Amino acid sequence: MIRIPGVVKSFSSVFIRNKFQCYLVGGAVRDIIMGRKTSDFDIATDAKPEEVTRLFHRVIPTGIEHGTVTVIFKGTTFEVTTFRIESEYQDGRRPESVIFTPSILEDLKRRDFTINAIAYDLTKGELLDPHGGREDLKKAILRAIGNPDERFREDGLRPVRACRFSAQFNFKIEEKTFMGIRNALNTVARVSSERIRDELIRLLASKIPSIGFKLMLQSGLLGLIIPELNRCVGVPQPELHCFDVFEHLLYSCDAAPRENLTVRLAALLHDVGKPEALSRDDQGNLHFYGHEETSAEIAEKITQRLKFSNHIVQGTAHLVRHHMFSYSEEWSDAAVRRFIARVGSENIPELLSLRRADQIGFCNTKEISYTLISFEKHLYKILAEARVLTLGDLKVNGRDVMESLSIQPGPQVGIILNTLLQSVLDDQSLNQREILLDMAKKFYESRLKSI
Repeated sequence: MIRIPGVVKSFSSVFIRNKFQCYLVGGAVRDIIMGRKTSDFDIATDAKPEEVTRLFHRVIPTGIEHGTVTVIFKGTTFEVTTFRIESEYQDGRRPESVIFTPSILEDLKRRDFTINAIAYDLTKGELLDPHGGREDLKKAILRAIGNPDERFREDGLRPVRACRFSAQFNFKIEEKTFMGIRNALNTVARVSSERIRDELIRLLASKIPSIGFKLMLQSGLLGLIIPELNRCVGVPQPELHCFDVFEHLLYSCDAAPRENLTVRLAALLHDVGKPEALSRDDQGNLHFYGHEETSAEIAEKITQRLKFSNHIVQGTAHLVRHHMFSYSEEWSDAAVRRFIARVGSENIPELLSLRRADQIGFCNTKEISYTLISFEKHLYKILAEARVLTLGDLKVNGRDVMESLSIQPGPQVGIILNTLLQSVLDDQSLNQREILLDMAKKFYESRLKSI
C-alpha cells in the first residue's frame, strides 16, 4: 500500500465517473514509494486531450499535439497525457508523431528509466510495474528501459538526467545504461542550453552533486557541457590540498549550501581558472597568480553559455572574483570597512559560505580555520556598527559636489565621491556635509582642477 494524496484521489474520481482509465505515473509514484515528498503529479489516461478538456474547467494545452494538457484542479497542477506510442525521434527531443493507444503498458514502454515507469492504477488502487522499477529502487540501481542506446537517442537530455538521478538518489547506474550514455554524446550535443541548465540546477540542488559530476566526467558528458571544468582534472595543488583542482571543486560544491544556487555554482567554479594561471618558480613550487580573476571571467562565460539569468551570472562571477581574501587579526576596523565596501555588504553571507565550502574542499573535512571564524565575527561587528559603507551612505551626493565646485557632470564627480568614501571608511566621524564638501574642494583643487 502507498499513500496517495487526497487531491489526487479527488482528481481521479472525475475520470472514473466518466469511465476513463486513470493512472498516476512517473516521478510522483517513484517518490511516494521512496517515502519522499512530491508535488508534481503526472496522470496517464485513455481519455483524449479534447475529452480531458471537457471534464475540467481550467485546462491549458501545453503539449496538446503530443497528447498532453495541464489541468488546474483545487489549486493543484496536474499534467495529463493520453496513453501513446511514439514514432522516431529526429531532433533528439520529441517524436515526429504520436499514436494514441488504449494500453497503459504500451505507454510505459516509451519512458526513460525503470524507476520512472511504475504506474499506480487510481481506479483499482494497484501498482503496475512491468519493467521491474520497484526492484531497481530496492537495489538503488538506475536502469534504462529496453535498449539504452534507443532510449538516449530519443531524448539527448536523458543521459544528463541519469547522472542527476544518480546524485539525487545515490543510485548506481547499471553498466549497459552507462555505456549508453557514452554512445549518446552526439545526441546530447543537440540539446538546448536551457534544458541542460535546468538539469544542472536540479543536480546542484542534490545532497551530493559530486556524484553526478564524476559520472559526467567518466562518461564524457562533462567535456561536452562544461569543458572548462573538465580541464581541471589532474591539475596539481599545493601541499595544503589533498586533491587536484577538479576534485577540490567538487567537494567544495558538496559543502556549499544546497538551497543557494549561486553559492553552489561559485563553489563549483571558483578555481576553474587555475589551469590557465598555473606556473612554477625555480624551486618547482606551484603558483596560481591572479587565478581568481581568470576564474571569474571563465565562470561568467560558462553561466552565460548555459543561459542562466543575469542575476545568477553576475552573482556567481562576483563571488568567484572575491573568494581569495586574506584576513589577519591585525586588520583594523577601517580595513574591514574597506573590504565590505569593495565586495558589498549584501554579499558578505554568501562570500563567507563560499569560503567555508572552499576550506572544507581542501581535504573534504568539516574543519574551518580559526582565522575565518575570527574574520566572520569582525565582519558582523563592523556591519552592526558602521554607518557608512557605500556612496549612498555619504552625507553628500553628486549634485552637492557639482553645485559646490561649479563643475559639470563627468568622471571627476565619481572620482571625488569615491575619494570621500575612502576617507570616511577610515574615519566615520568625517561623514558630515560641511566637512565632506571642504574635503571635496581641497581634493579637486589639488588633484583635478588642472587636468
